[in-house]
Amino acid sequence: MVENSQQLSNSYDKDGYFVIRNYFDDAQIASLRKVVLKFHKLWKADNKEFYQEEAFNSSLITGSEYLAIDDRTVLFNFISSKKIMQVVDAVIPNNPAFMNTQLFFNPVNPQQKDFWHRDCQYDYDIDDQMRVILETQVLHLRIPLFDEPGMEIIPGTHKRWDNEEEYNVRQEVNGKLSNDNISGGKQIALAAGDLLVFSADMIHRGLYGLDRLALDILIFDSAADYVDYVDDDCLPTPSILNNIVDPRLFMNTLQLKSMACA
Repeated sequence: MVENSQQLSNSYDKDGYFVIRNYFDDAQIASLRKVVLKFHKLWKADNKEFYQEEAFNSSLITGSEYLAIDDRTVLFNFISSKKIMQVVDAVIPNNPAFMNTQLFFNPVNPQQKDFWHRDCQYDYDIDDQMRVILETQVLHLRIPLFDEPGMEIIPGTHKRWDNEEEYNVRQEVNGKLSNDNISGGKQIALAAGDLLVFSADMIHRGLYGLDRLALDILIFDSAADYVDYVDDDCLPTPSILNNIVDPRLFMNTLQLKSMACA
């Protein structure tokens, strides 16, 4: 059962994350798992070398490359379902918008290590990273499809810059590696049916092991300048939109794209 919106908002504001245990029932997870496994099988076959050598995630799950309209509609309706929207609205109350989906799995190579990062470090230099974590808002909603080791996060780093230890590990400087342990790390094991919500720009890492397969939904605040990150093919077509119960997330993104092109 979900906590009230204010409790969720307070938890996220303070720590940068929260977990709701047993949020989705078996039928909801089974339906989602069926579609996601179909995508995963086709994606692995199409990206065989990359998957074998280094991959630990894929993206654009809602796109048309691997899934038919019916399966895409199932995903869109899950993403905009009452349970998801209740949580999204608690954290981003004003015009939340859909960005993307990602699928996280274990790398084939058992020697491959998990690693600490902020998502923004892949798009911004250090000065801009410092700015972005204070100004913008991107949410990960992680839905594990099987029980897994989950995530390790540094609570509160969605609102502050790295300390010396965190910086050295994340940037791999001063003899540190990005998979070194960081004091203050909190491990959050996840079971199928749980929901983990966390800030994309807090310091975090996924933990490999078990039958790890987790669907992440990425949502952003419309006030942030992230619409260029959205792949058009991952958005619902007009005919799919007509079959989505609550299309707000996608309508907000489509509107932002339309304004960007104007």
